[in-house]
Amino acid sequence: MTEETPAETQKQFIILKNAVENTNEAFVTIDESSTVIFFNRAAERMFGYDRREIVGHDLGKILTTMCRAGHELAVARYVGTGQATLIGHETELVVARKNGETFPATISFSVANIEGQRYFTGLVRDLSDTKVLEDRLAQNERLAALGQTVAEINHEIKNPLIMIGGFARQLLKKATEEKDRAKLTIIVDEVTRLEHLLAGLKELYRPPQLNLAGVSLNELLTEVVTLAHSYSGGKGVDIRLASSSDVVVEVDREKMKQVLVNLVKNAIEATPPGGEIVISTRVQEDLVEVEVTDTGEGIPEELKKRIFLPFFTTKEQGTGLGLCISKRIIEDHPGCSFQLDSKEGKGTVATIGFRRSKE
Repeated sequence: MTEETPAETQKQFIILKNAVENTNEAFVTIDESSTVIFFNRAAERMFGYDRREIVGHDLGKILTTMCRAGHELAVARYVGTGQATLIGHETELVVARKNGETFPATISFSVANIEGQRYFTGLVRDLSDTKVLEDRLAQNERLAALGQTVAEINHEIKNPLIMIGGFARQLLKKATEEKDRAKLTIIVDEVTRLEHLLAGLKELYRPPQLNLAGVSLNELLTEVVTLAHSYSGGKGVDIRLASSSDVVVEVDREKMKQVLVNLVKNAIEATPPGGEIVISTRVQEDLVEVEVTDTGEGIPEELKKRIFLPFFTTKEQGTGLGLCISKRIIEDHPGCSFQLDSKEGKGTVATIGFRRSKE
């Protein structure tokens, strides 16, 4: 075999260095004393440090306290005995970004012996997105199991509830005594409330099934405003569509319509006569935002942390599932987000973020 020339060796070194420098995985190389001697671009992006802040410093700078102790022990053991615990294996651990945020990662170590010195290279992968996906899948599995239970309970309760409601309504029509009518009215109202609660439970714990398609946002919002006027019941609240952009978003039309109608109905209930509700859109490159703004009572500070909890409501006849279901529907949509900003006495702004459809 022909021996490589120094020029060829140098060329291979440059190619290898550029490959490692530009890969998507973070490469971090340390010496026997855990001092960082190499930190590639992916590592800079992952950890939020410029390499000049890391190279020449102890690796512990980017490890959590618990991981730092384990790492130092493993390196010292290998240097002293040659016995590897992490080398050649992929290990999950928690590391820290420059801003203090921690995230799950996997790291696999390799070792190189050069001129009597050992150098350890860690290949690091950020598991944040993977963990989110795993959590979402686990949540969907739990929802599916819970949804089956809720469906069975719903079936067992719904039929006798319908009978009770039906008989109570028949008796109410025939009752002449005021006391009897008052009691029957309470029964009918409570049965109706329980029917709405069962319907909400079924929707809340149903596994996500979205029929995604390109939808004209302008047409959808126009329809919502038309429906909103019928719900307002002559309350004296001005409901209008402002600055609507005719863009296409990828959503389940009926479910998103359900969310928007629910938000507008909440705004109507919170807004006194003479107030206004404005629905508007804002387009920023691939992001489209829809805002439902009211001049209503707003949400007290002490209640803000509870408004998305199932069954929490401040309404006499509310089920406490409307906002919870709306939030879940939005989060089930890829690329969508939901935010609720409110100040007591100054109104509420509900913002839905959509990913603009690629037309």
